Amino acid sequence: MPDTTHAESTKTSAKAAVERPTPLILDLGSKKRKSVKQLLNGKGKLLSEALDSIEELQRVGTISQSAQPVIVVVRQKSKNMLFPMLGR
Repeated sequence: MPDTTHAESTKTSAKAAVERPTPLILDLGSKKRKSVKQLLNGKGKLLSEALDSIEELQRVGTISQSAQPVIVVVRQKSKNMLFPMLGR
């Protein structure tokens, strides 16, 4: 007798993979350490910038109103100003 629960779980997991939304990735570029810390705490200009970008994409119809999840990519600027290539 075939195991119907295994077949059903395989169908369910395949269906879930199809329905999973594509992640939205925002690259905010290189920012100061303080700005990155504020973003991690859910505050600051970078958070506002990310939210504004999402609202704009929703307004023009690039993404749906219920788009999830969001991945924000931010790189901290190097502290070494004399030799910026060494700070990476």
